[in-house]
Amino acid sequence: MPSSAPFSKTLFYISDQAFFLRSFFRNLFRRGFEWDELFHQLYVIGYKSIGIVTLTGFILGIVLTLQSMPTMKEFGAESFIPGMVSVSIIREIGPVIIALICAGKIASSIGAELGSMNVTEQIDAMEVSGANPIQFLVVTRILACTIMIPLLTIFADGMALLGGFVASSMNNGTSMQLFFTKALTILDFSDVLPSIIKTVFFGFTIGFVGCFKGFAANGGTASVGTAANSAVVTASIWIIIIDGIVVQVSNSLLYS
Repeated sequence: MPSSAPFSKTLFYISDQAFFLRSFFRNLFRRGFEWDELFHQLYVIGYKSIGIVTLTGFILGIVLTLQSMPTMKEFGAESFIPGMVSVSIIREIGPVIIALICAGKIASSIGAELGSMNVTEQIDAMEVSGANPIQFLVVTRILACTIMIPLLTIFADGMALLGGFVASSMNNGTSMQLFFTKALTILDFSDVLPSIIKTVFFGFTIGFVGCFKGFAANGGTASVGTAANSAVVTASIWIIIIDGIVVQVSNSLLYS
């Protein structure tokens, strides 16, 4: 008879996440909110990620434009390149790629930081001193991720369109006004809204997974690296799953 240990372990893992999520919402509206720590995390998560987000978005726009040019020229549809690039970037490629990049940078950083604090008993020391570690460490980081990931994605989308213009200008001599006019006029409400909604969920997931893995770290310093690695993998998987769910729901609501 097969053992039920893996199934029981999965149930305990899910219940731990449910209790952790409940702790987040219980402390979200509790008095004594740590505004200074929230602003610090907004700076750490947002400002310090601008460099990699800028580079990723710009190169993504260049590559997508260059890859699509031969096929579009074959059908005599070069004029559709700006619109195709903008719709592809804003609806799907931009949010997902930036979320995965941020999962690798931010979720791992949060998991390692909180894991190190947990292993060295700094979190226990906060509780003993009367501080609220969930409110100070978890709520601020999850909110910062939820706020900054959409903003970083919007910025990356703009850089991707700029990269698309650079590639199109170098190969076809397209003017900036013409490129951005075609790129922006083709966009619709149904292209932008689902993209923004996805990024909010992506940001919450990155922050939640990073904090949960950090708080779950135990067993010595080796568990810190495990927490960071597990945070990246888990957050990346959830990003793909959430993307599929949001796309399906938005298509059902907007095009039914």
